[in-house]
Amino acid sequence: MRKITQIQSLIIIGVLAFLLAACSQQEPISIIITPTPDPNLVVATAVPTSVPSDTPVPTETATPTATSTATVTETATPIPTDTPDATLAQFGGPIVGTAYVHPTISPTELTLADIPTITPTPGAPTASFTPGPSPTPLPGLDANRMGLQLYSQVSFDDWMPVIGLVEGVGVGWVKIQANWAFLQPDGPNDFNQQMQLFEMQVQAAARPGFNVLLSIAKAPLWARSVQEESGPPDDPQALADFITFMLSTKIGESIDAIEIWNEPNLAREWRGTLPFSGAGYMQLFAPAYQAVRAYSPQMTVVSAGLAPTGSLPDTVDDRDYLRQMYAAGLGDYADVAVGIHPYGWGNAPDARCCDQIPDRSWDDDPHFFFINTLEEYRQIMVESGHEEQRLWATEFGWATWEGLGSEAPELWVTYNSAQNQSDYAIRAFEIGQSLPYMGPMFLWNLNFANETLVEQRDERTAYSIINPVLPVQERPLFWALAVATGALER
Repeated sequence: MRKITQIQSLIIIGVLAFLLAACSQQEPISIIITPTPDPNLVVATAVPTSVPSDTPVPTETATPTATSTATVTETATPIPTDTPDATLAQFGGPIVGTAYVHPTISPTELTLADIPTITPTPGAPTASFTPGPSPTPLPGLDANRMGLQLYSQVSFDDWMPVIGLVEGVGVGWVKIQANWAFLQPDGPNDFNQQMQLFEMQVQAAARPGFNVLLSIAKAPLWARSVQEESGPPDDPQALADFITFMLSTKIGESIDAIEIWNEPNLAREWRGTLPFSGAGYMQLFAPAYQAVRAYSPQMTVVSAGLAPTGSLPDTVDDRDYLRQMYAAGLGDYADVAVGIHPYGWGNAPDARCCDQIPDRSWDDDPHFFFINTLEEYRQIMVESGHEEQRLWATEFGWATWEGLGSEAPELWVTYNSAQNQSDYAIRAFEIGQSLPYMGPMFLWNLNFANETLVEQRDERTAYSIINPVLPVQERPLFWALAVATGALER
């Protein structure tokens, strides 16, 4: 791992300042990758979706042994119609219906690795904050199991400084989302300037030695008869063909893993003709998996990271959805990783449900807790005979509005200070690396924020580890990562 001296760190700061100062002058990009709020809204109220992964570099798979073609017998589950909790409905984040029954985990059914206790952080902004780990000393982490999600819909000149920043942080993975609708808007054989730029960006990300996770989502309108929000193609083979198309370019030589879709248990990501269920997702997954395997028997294939949420008309509880995926054949694949988005909102990564602090709606359900989500997914995998596979946290992170200079969009983003954001993320990486069933973990996000989105009170900026408000500065998490990975000398 290359060390960064104090002088080199000042150079990085200068590059960062230049990049973000330039970005602050630009109009916000209308193509939104993840999460996907209504572009007509000024204030984002969408579910904050992991902004994830599963196995050490370069892939977590051994020699693949899956022989199933995963022909799925459709057993679509009707979309639940629970009445939403009035308190939760006004916020982004996990949505839990009032009729939801929380799953229970018996310690005798699953053996989990021990998680060391932590020392509470003194001086939290208010007494209601969940204490986080002490900011010092930082643990030494395995950078090869750590990643950052990057916002790629920028010019190539602006992209290269972003890659430089990731080198400064020292993680071994980057995640880039391929917005299919943006990259191939005019038909299945289209290779336009957007695609050419994306190919160059992926190559540039791989060139310094990063492992690259490519997440594919959002079918173009020509592939969909339901033309609202985002969703899968009518014919799952169309996605498989797009994957084959991309892998035939330099992109195929530059990536190490592919995540098939993003948060399909949210209706806003699944408007279309395929059933809104885990079985419907497996219809999309099967041919996409075969397309990847036709190109490479070693490349890691990751199932879509699910949004932590309960059951409502436009959402399916992620735990239930994962069980539906297994009922429809996910367990037949012996060489895949299982995607997960274990967000923690206002709760420390060590905290388990439920604290129920008065006037807070983010501590009373397992969906709001990082460690609960990891353990419950793992139990479902074990129950389904899939215990040999790993979980990849393709998105996770904590939001904070501290230092952004405008009114927070929702109360929940004020629960964490910038130091909490740093402490929690570093501790989450430490927890994940202590668990034998966890693969790579991808922090959401490095560079989604810009000054305009701060003014619009867009919650994506709260997750970014770069503060775009002048004077441009890195949040504490930026430097904590650099120290924890060994990229920056202590």
